[in-house]
Amino acid sequence: MKSMIRLLASLLLLSAHAAAQAQSTDVVAEGFDTPWAMAALPGGAWLVTERGGAMRVVPAGAKRPGGPLQGVPAVEAVGQGGLLDVVLDSRFANNRQIYFCFTEKGEGADRGKNGTALARARLNAAQTALEEVQVIFRQHPKMSGRHHYGCRIAEMRDGTLAMTLGERFSGKDGAQTLDNHLGKIVRVDKSGKAPTDNPFLKTTGSLPEIYSIGHRNPQGLVVDSRGQLLAHEHGPQGGDELNLVKAGRNHGWPVITHGRNYVSGTKIGEGETRADIEPALHQWTPSIAPSGLAELSSDVYGADWKGSLFVGALKARTLFRLPFDGSRLTGAPQALLADVGRLRDVRQGPDGYLYLLIEDSGHILRVKP
Repeated sequence: MKSMIRLLASLLLLSAHAAAQAQSTDVVAEGFDTPWAMAALPGGAWLVTERGGAMRVVPAGAKRPGGPLQGVPAVEAVGQGGLLDVVLDSRFANNRQIYFCFTEKGEGADRGKNGTALARARLNAAQTALEEVQVIFRQHPKMSGRHHYGCRIAEMRDGTLAMTLGERFSGKDGAQTLDNHLGKIVRVDKSGKAPTDNPFLKTTGSLPEIYSIGHRNPQGLVVDSRGQLLAHEHGPQGGDELNLVKAGRNHGWPVITHGRNYVSGTKIGEGETRADIEPALHQWTPSIAPSGLAELSSDVYGADWKGSLFVGALKARTLFRLPFDGSRLTGAPQALLADVGRLRDVRQGPDGYLYLLIEDSGHILRVKP
């Protein structure tokens, strides 16, 4: 029965790709080397990270980025690691503050290991350098390996920062315990300290920054128009998930998952549901390899799209629209673009349009209405 369900799911996904709407795009900028994240600067410029360690600005009206910004800390660009997400402070127009996460090389006792780190900095007025760079949070423990760094950032309504952290693949069992940051979403203030209302702050043996547990490798994160935190994450051979993240809740990995072991194809954990596990809003089997997540709050694409969630896909090489009413999906995911490339990031720009960052072509694209 399960094999039949998986076959039907595969056919449905293929059907969705075949029926992708004939959306079109404009090339806004090009010339990036393995870009990972983008943030719209005031006045029409874009700030873009490249996984290899460079951060660049595309000036307003230009098609290509300038040289690498000075002041970016040393990045360990190995495997899936490197310079990853970047977001602007909500008061950027006044303070020029940005936050970014990256793979940090271990030193001393952690030599030969690495981990995800969160930094803040000020973009100088000339947009040529980062100033006052400070690492404010480090994932614990650092580990050997090249996979599952997570590393998406979102500023919540109260001004705190949420960040996704992967379980580093070999550390998957740690996603279920509170004595580490593996497979967690953490929440810190803008100095890197745990807020006093974090859910596990008073739990004996817990790291205070933990906000939710049971994640695999989340590479999409957004605070929606209702103030809710939504994230998506990669599953193994199926079981990619979209989650409505709730403080103090367990989102399942690796005990509850629709994914399968890579070599044997056998099931992982205890099954696909459990009463104490927060269920996913949606799961994809086969995997689409989701990366980048946005909520559309504008009406530039019409009333039907407003309020929808948009998910980029690396493996499926397309953009998915997910109709969402704030608590559940109200329809099936809809593929919008056919073979657009490895879609790494999705953002709504200040003009209300959707912008896509394509990893393999090095483009920023604007989705036309």
